[in-house]
Amino acid sequence: MTSSSHRYGAGFPKIGIRPIIDRRRLVKAALKDMTLELAAGVAELLSRHLRYPDGSPVQCVVNDTCISGVKEAAQCSNYFAQQGVGVIVSVASGWCYPLETIETNAQLPHAIWGFNGTERPGAVYLAALHAAHNQKGLPAFKIYGRNVQDLDDASIPSDVQEKLLQFARAGLVLALLKGKTYLSIGSVSMGIAGCIVNETFFQRYLGMRNAYVDMTEVTRRIEYGIFDGEEFDRAMAWVREHCREGEDPNPLKAQLDPNRKKADWETSVKMALIVRDLMVGNPKLADRGYEEEAYGYNAIASGFQGQREWTDHYPSADFLEAILNSSFDWNGIREPYTVATENDNLNAVTMLMGHLLTNAAQIFADVRTYWSPEAVKRVTGYELTGPASDGILHLINSGPAALDGTGEQQREGMPVMKPHWEIGAEEAERCLNATSWRPTYRDQFAGGGYSSDYLTRGNMPVTMARINLVEGLGPVLQLAEGYTLDLPPEVHEKLDSRTTPTWPTTWFAPRLIPGDPVFDEVYTVMENWGSNHCAVSYGHIGGELITLASLLRIPVNMHNVPAKKLFRPSAWGAFGTKDAESADFRACAAFGPLYG
Repeated sequence: MTSSSHRYGAGFPKIGIRPIIDRRRLVKAALKDMTLELAAGVAELLSRHLRYPDGSPVQCVVNDTCISGVKEAAQCSNYFAQQGVGVIVSVASGWCYPLETIETNAQLPHAIWGFNGTERPGAVYLAALHAAHNQKGLPAFKIYGRNVQDLDDASIPSDVQEKLLQFARAGLVLALLKGKTYLSIGSVSMGIAGCIVNETFFQRYLGMRNAYVDMTEVTRRIEYGIFDGEEFDRAMAWVREHCREGEDPNPLKAQLDPNRKKADWETSVKMALIVRDLMVGNPKLADRGYEEEAYGYNAIASGFQGQREWTDHYPSADFLEAILNSSFDWNGIREPYTVATENDNLNAVTMLMGHLLTNAAQIFADVRTYWSPEAVKRVTGYELTGPASDGILHLINSGPAALDGTGEQQREGMPVMKPHWEIGAEEAERCLNATSWRPTYRDQFAGGGYSSDYLTRGNMPVTMARINLVEGLGPVLQLAEGYTLDLPPEVHEKLDSRTTPTWPTTWFAPRLIPGDPVFDEVYTVMENWGSNHCAVSYGHIGGELITLASLLRIPVNMHNVPAKKLFRPSAWGAFGTKDAESADFRACAAFGPLYG
């Protein structure tokens, strides 16, 4: 399947810009041009800096007339609905009538920029409108520049730009999730609670639906050849050329013979094709008479149970998870797919959030081990220094760590994980060359298969995150910004060999905050992590994740984001200003899930 245009067949949500104005005739005439110019400037800013998952610029729709009353507000709402607007930004350069110009769709993320100018105080309208939003239970984001501007200054100050972009990134994620599907392939893996699909969470918090396929459907499609055979041949040729097979870790008597290993490669590739087709469909299957199978499930994310009902008999899903989560395969460079190992749908949602905020691939990992400085020195003789001086976390898992996580992509000479449209062919090749495919340990995966094995390069700013479900509370988000680390090769080998060295490793140190109850030391970060899994995104995106969480009414129970980067709806301040974390919990409980 060389084309994935059907992947977003319904199109992408747009950002609607609402220019708001005072309806008094003389005031309206005086401010019309200025207000429209500000609105056009916001649209240009967002389209210039933001991209959809396919790499195309985000589209903004500016209402062509200024909104001064109820009739125009209703006309704008209808127009935006026709245009597929999923996020709203209102712009005002002076006083307007709040209750007559308000947008009342509670499910559309909404921010208001009130121009900070003394001649025509947009800030006064901003304050009055937010009071109306809060009184009506319609939380909105308040944007107000720090410095007073002249009335004829239509530029967007840098602090206003930062807030507009942070809000719009998060709002677009919310809009992209709505109506999409999480596809559960299989059920619960090895008793892991994160595999339990909670439909209430997906429906009420994310606006998503759920679909379910038994793993026997993958078996059926393998046995009956329900995949694109031409693509399979091309994929196998690509695998033989680009996927370097690593050392077999099994005792000689437990190793599979070469013919069985060759067959495992073929099955692994078929599994990848089939899971992708289950997610997004494949029009070529219809040409072969498989009309139903060609549809797919409109899945923006999926999970594969694997262990143990599958892996005790068939090759592991490590290859399908690693290659689909990566930004490239036999069809070239393309947007990653989000596929969670062990059907951990909560980690899949977290990966999806990180991907849609950054447009880059994600690393799925176990939060495997906290290595204290003392333990590292005892085992290796090496003394941790710099960002690692308080200890390190060993992030490692068998399958779904995208090959982008090698850090072999670069920007200005530094390792990065890029959106797919920025990745060059030579960078994809470096990621593949840095990865070996190791036969799985037969005592864990009796059915054989291959796991990706690589070491993430150090000095990358990353954010580790996870959504958890807690009885009586609901979903909560936790995150830790920090850096990947380079250890001396011999130190890495000694530490890595104590667990499963055939899997990809990321050494991580969270950014510490002296005196913080959690982030004062690395040990307490590990101690307070709410699950065995995490998702790792490139960049320090904690602020954007927190903004997104507030839109979804998901409180954040631990983070190390500076206070000045926290951006939530203005209503959150009414729940307390001394303790922002507690106020977040109260606000999310009071407003409830976005979709009821």
